Amino acid sequence: MEDDRHIIELEEVTKSFGQLDAVQDLSFTVKQGQIFGLIGPSGCGKTTTIRLLLGVYFPTKGRINVLDVPPHMFPRSIHERIGYMPQLFVLYPNLTVQQTLNFMASIYGMSTSQRYRRIDQVLELVELTDARHKRASNISGGMKRRLELACALLHEPDLLFTDEPTAGIDPILRAKFWDEFRKLKARGHTLFVTTQYVSEAEYCDRVAVMDKGRLAAIGSPEELRRAALGGEVIDVVSGGFTPESLDAVRALPDVRRVESASLYELRVYVNVAATCMPHVLNTLQSHDIEIQSADDYDPSFDEVFLRLFKDKT
Repeated sequence: MEDDRHIIELEEVTKSFGQLDAVQDLSFTVKQGQIFGLIGPSGCGKTTTIRLLLGVYFPTKGRINVLDVPPHMFPRSIHERIGYMPQLFVLYPNLTVQQTLNFMASIYGMSTSQRYRRIDQVLELVELTDARHKRASNISGGMKRRLELACALLHEPDLLFTDEPTAGIDPILRAKFWDEFRKLKARGHTLFVTTQYVSEAEYCDRVAVMDKGRLAAIGSPEELRRAALGGEVIDVVSGGFTPESLDAVRALPDVRRVESASLYELRVYVNVAATCMPHVLNTLQSHDIEIQSADDYDPSFDEVFLRLFKDKT
């Protein structure tokens, strides 16, 4: 459950490597109990942003607070409240899956009874129970991703950072991961997720879209839809539209624009679909247009993403 406390705060943060600004002037906040998604093409600065939030990198300029502390000043007590799943496999290849989890549990100070109960739980979650005695070097790339997620979830952190957590795993297991993320959120945990699957933005409470190290857009999935479309959209299907009927719809006060997908399909961009739809339909009917259907248009997030980036190129 969300509350109004900001668990992450960035203010005009830039990270430079020599002459290259990997991220530039980032400013955003993440509330306690949110799932916050960071989306953008490869090389746009997502991983750099996570490393700044973890204190791996120090900002060239700007201010960062995570759990009310600048990341480079994290005490042990803060580190113990954070989980991190990196993009690349960084675990010990000579340890078995279970030994890896046992080692991570000892780092977090979990008691023997705690660790074995929790190890069984996370192994079941990531579907690695049957592989628990295999060396990490002998499991597949997808299984290594699952093992990394298990390590990050083992101590049930208050704040979980995951960098491309569902890359390389099948859709069924991907859905299971997101079920677990939602359960963590329901228990008050906060998640910061980068993803290569644009459709996964739908599962987030708030989404930041990055392009070339800068924020291209930020908001809830619905807010980003409105920003990409310039409002809301009504799809109307009829037996055919006349030029006069289209002109009349365009003249309505809350209509932004009208597009004809075909002779029989009309897409009307409006401020608020619920209030504008009756006026659009009445106007068409007054011009003897027989309406077959009229619905709100709800674009996929893939389309939203493409529209947002179309304006940036």
